[in-house]
Amino acid sequence: MADWIITHGDGDGVASGALALAALGRARVYFSHPVGLYGDLREVVKEGDRVVICDIALNEAHLGELIKLLRRLGERGEVIYIDHHPLPLKIGLPELKELPLNFIWDKGPCSSELTFKFFEDTLDPDFDRVAIYGAIADYAFNTPFIRRALTRWDLRLIYFEAGVLSQGLEGSRGLHEFKRHVVEHLSRNLLPSSLSELLVRALIESLNEEEMRVRIKDRIVREGDVAYVLNPHGSLSKAATYVKVMSGAKVGIAGEGRKGKIIMSLRTDIEGLDLNSVLRELTPKLGGSGGGHERAAGARVPEDKFKVFIEELNSLISKFSNSIAEGK
Repeated sequence: MADWIITHGDGDGVASGALALAALGRARVYFSHPVGLYGDLREVVKEGDRVVICDIALNEAHLGELIKLLRRLGERGEVIYIDHHPLPLKIGLPELKELPLNFIWDKGPCSSELTFKFFEDTLDPDFDRVAIYGAIADYAFNTPFIRRALTRWDLRLIYFEAGVLSQGLEGSRGLHEFKRHVVEHLSRNLLPSSLSELLVRALIESLNEEEMRVRIKDRIVREGDVAYVLNPHGSLSKAATYVKVMSGAKVGIAGEGRKGKIIMSLRTDIEGLDLNSVLRELTPKLGGSGGGHERAAGARVPEDKFKVFIEELNSLISKFSNSIAEGK
């Protein structure tokens, strides 16, 4: 029997994976994402294995097959699924709780907080700072647990370390072996800044991000309530935020072309506008997929459907705005 940790490759996912690794002692670390989770589980996890899945949303793509696979792996091994993303429209929490696995889910906290709480009895209390890194990376630092944990640490140091982790990982996209090294490093509760390569990558990423912020100002396209920039040559999530702020649009999008698809990050600060629900409804109609959180989400659609996507998104935002104006 093998032990696996399958997690997302961002700050929250890496921190979650580190906490799980610290609790398990030994495990193989594998990075995945919502659309690829089903295929990755089939490829690497065998019946009888123990697997901890962290910070990966259940996506409509292959949902039926994924649930069947999780059931089989849980019946013949052990599955611990820890996540905080909104659940798919086609399945509810009671149904997921009936599966033969530990399904740990809460919409408010980040996955790092949920992972720390799940393994708390086997972790040194000082590992709460690893959970804090993940919370700051995911903008989920206002929960009662994280606010209480922050009182145990110097805020300036903890935010610096979380920034090094977040920026360093953003500058390491696709470098899975290096990210595994970061997970192992954090699993020993060592400071992110004490990993020299991560620190250097964080510095380079910060400089690149500032150059990108200045560069995209004149490349933003505004169409109705949506503004976007394509191929910003930098972090899509950061670029989407800058696009939203610079354009004043209700939704900011940054996208890049990959293998015939436009991969996007979307941001909004409009109260009540749920990007997760909008994307889960819209993208499958266009041969794509999408979801995430209410105000921060991701999507992918075929390149030739991108313009249609923008038009349909504008239409849905307009319907939302009209319903608010009518008091519905």
